[in-house]
Amino acid sequence: MLVQRALRATGFGRRDAIRFAVSLTVLVGVLTAILGADFLPTRVSLAVGDIAAADIRAPRALDFASQLETEQARQAARTAVPPQYDYTTGKGAAVANQAAQALASRAAPVDAAFGADIKPEERQALLEAAIPGLDKDDAATLLSLGADRWKTIKDEAARVLDLVERAELKDSEVAQVRAGLEGRMSAALTPDERSLATALISPLVTPNSSFSPSLTAQQAEKAAEAVEPIHEQIAQGEAIVHSGDKITALDFEKIQAFGLDEARPDFVRLAGWFVLADLLIGLLLGWLWRFRPRLWHRNNVLLLVGFLLVFGTFALKVTAGRAGLPFIVPAAAVPILVAILLDGGVALVLATVLALVGGAVNSSSLEIASYIMLGGIAGTLAIRKGDRIHNFVEAGVAVAIVNALVVTTFSLLGERDLRGVLELWVASAAAAGGAAVAAVGSFAVLGNLFGITTVFQLLELANPSQPLLRRLLLETPGTYHHALMVGNLAERAAESIGADPLLARVAAYYHDIGKLSNPSAFIENQAGIENVHEQLSPDESAQLLKSHISEGIDLAYAEHLPKSLIAFIPQHHGTALMSFFYAKAREEAAAPYGGLETAAGAAAADAVDQRRYRHIGPKPQTREAAIIMLADGVEASVRSLASRDEVAIRAMVGRIIDERLTDGQFDECDITLRDIERIRESFIAQLLGMYHQRIAYPQNKIVELESRRAAGGGTVG
Repeated sequence: MLVQRALRATGFGRRDAIRFAVSLTVLVGVLTAILGADFLPTRVSLAVGDIAAADIRAPRALDFASQLETEQARQAARTAVPPQYDYTTGKGAAVANQAAQALASRAAPVDAAFGADIKPEERQALLEAAIPGLDKDDAATLLSLGADRWKTIKDEAARVLDLVERAELKDSEVAQVRAGLEGRMSAALTPDERSLATALISPLVTPNSSFSPSLTAQQAEKAAEAVEPIHEQIAQGEAIVHSGDKITALDFEKIQAFGLDEARPDFVRLAGWFVLADLLIGLLLGWLWRFRPRLWHRNNVLLLVGFLLVFGTFALKVTAGRAGLPFIVPAAAVPILVAILLDGGVALVLATVLALVGGAVNSSSLEIASYIMLGGIAGTLAIRKGDRIHNFVEAGVAVAIVNALVVTTFSLLGERDLRGVLELWVASAAAAGGAAVAAVGSFAVLGNLFGITTVFQLLELANPSQPLLRRLLLETPGTYHHALMVGNLAERAAESIGADPLLARVAAYYHDIGKLSNPSAFIENQAGIENVHEQLSPDESAQLLKSHISEGIDLAYAEHLPKSLIAFIPQHHGTALMSFFYAKAREEAAAPYGGLETAAGAAAADAVDQRRYRHIGPKPQTREAAIIMLADGVEASVRSLASRDEVAIRAMVGRIIDERLTDGQFDECDITLRDIERIRESFIAQLLGMYHQRIAYPQNKIVELESRRAAGGGTVG
């Protein structure tokens, strides 16, 4: 089959489980330690009234209900409650009735004086004694009245007294009400009559509402209970107390809320970080196993991903909660580096993981999470191969633009002023520039450290002045030329199917370095000398050819070539059959029995062990390795053609490709039939360009004939 089995042939095996468990344990432990760095805060040995010797800052974001401020607010609510009185409508009616009875008793002597049939002198005497306490003017008004007018005044006085006593009349308001009685009298009375009516009821005005301590206390408690707890919201890194300030009761309450006075472990918060780390690392590893199986099985890849994730988490944690600092962290450097060293998919996943970490450590900030994730995506999209400095500049510009747009968006949605936006734009540019500089300055170092081949390494290895390439040129010129031709074919084929053309070219240069150990054993290096294989048995020849694989691997390790290139040396032959020597061995085995045409000869030929004439392998594991295998076979076969016209080249390319397909050499790599067809056409186009026909100039023909005559000692006819 041509396509790698779904994404893997087997399920989650024992080795996968061990790899997953070890990676998860280590990374979760490290991330939890970083994220939970404030698990055991430093104890603050201070009390209220002490002077802080240094800034005391919040180790994390916290929202807590302040008992001190809440109690102060409740006490203020109690104090604001006005005095409460015991007035009720029933009590007002009862006092009004009592006042009416008192008025009737007070007016009774006057009624009797007007009702008696006595002399005027006697009536005057009775009226003067009827209402005690009247001043001279009111007494004169009373004496001047008739019975009817007196009744009018008395009724009006009774009406006003009833109104006053039925409404709430606090004991503190009696004097004020008495002073206003005359103004409540009917305008039908004369001023003197209103004054008399006021004097009549003024002594009878009594309070019907008294201050109640119990009611006042009840209302005060209700007002206090209605006050909601006051919450203090403290950001991570915010100064609770500045150096040199005196610690207030509120400051000390904040210190206690964080447990800084006791330095007690915050197990709940630590558990939260542990669960978050578990989720992020578990899903990241699961994604690698499911979608990047080739990377999943490489320890150096897991180490690189873990290192970058830990480093990014540490940077985000250190700057968390400090105004503006999270926006300056060059977090986009991590996905940019991963995109260059591994691939874009892993970079995008890692950018998402770091964004979630950044948001979590900054008080669950959606803005910071969006800032990190979208900036990382922009850098990943812009960096491409990273084989030129301007690629990093473009990535930095893309990150800066996206970061600025993110902070602008959240500023428009929030309450940030223009100055704040401008400051964050500067921070966005600084973070983007830092990410680009960090990536360009470290990706080669990280590649060497973790054994990952970088573009710059490949470009350096492609330089003809490299020692191994110089040795190939000088000691095995035929192999050197073959390697160059294979490199040309492989590069173009890789471009046609979206594989890595630079890797394919450089791998082609070094795939046959094992031939340096015995150059004359290979036909391309035997110019003018006897073919050693004519003196060897087929089995010996096969073993000699096989040896260039092991010799090449040993030489590659000795010269410290990247492992990614060394892998091409055994894979470029896979487990292919050395058909020439296998056929020769069959013929020799059948010869004593009359050849392959006889039954005995055929049986003897079939007894030849085909495995001894196959390369050890493994089969190609990548598309680039498959391309090298095909380019190697195609170049050597086309070179052997007597006629290199299009028909012959197309037929030979098709035969080589069909042989490899039929032999199952591509069963273990991710290559499709469509890829195979594109490789076929690219080979044909490249070979036609390399072996194009030229015009047969007459002078060239004369030179050819003369050279043949000299070589043959006669004429050529």
